[in-house]
Amino acid sequence: MPEKTVTVNRKARHEYHVIEAYEAGMELKGTEVKSLRAGKANLQDSYARVENGELLLYNMHISPYDQGNRFNHDPKRARRLLMHKQEIMRLLGKVREKGFSLIPLRVYFKNGRAKVELALARGKKLYDRREDMAERDARREMERARKEGGRY
Repeated sequence: MPEKTVTVNRKARHEYHVIEAYEAGMELKGTEVKSLRAGKANLQDSYARVENGELLLYNMHISPYDQGNRFNHDPKRARRLLMHKQEIMRLLGKVREKGFSLIPLRVYFKNGRAKVELALARGKKLYDRREDMAERDARREMERARKEGGRY
């Protein structure tokens, strides 16, 4: 069964150097799953943190389900992420190093289960972002020149 992407954090790769990516399950309430299946989620400004040996995802917005009435959930509640204890402890050790953060890259369904792709990332400096933009523009120019066939 193919993966169905729900939402992607486009800003993450712009603002962070992604060092490693991990897959984690998500502990969700019933109406949250229905909302996710409808694609109503937002990863902007969200991050993960290890607390008391558990991995928690903060600031991920899952819109309340339309037909959920009183069973709806708090859209920005902290959600527990499911990973093996060893992996969580390894991430904790790396996050304690200077400058590392846990940033969600995307949320998707895999074999019917909601998953989040977490990145161990380091924040980019302004000059890194400018460098990336210049590189992207240069690539775009070369592609445009190639398509035109060298006509000037």
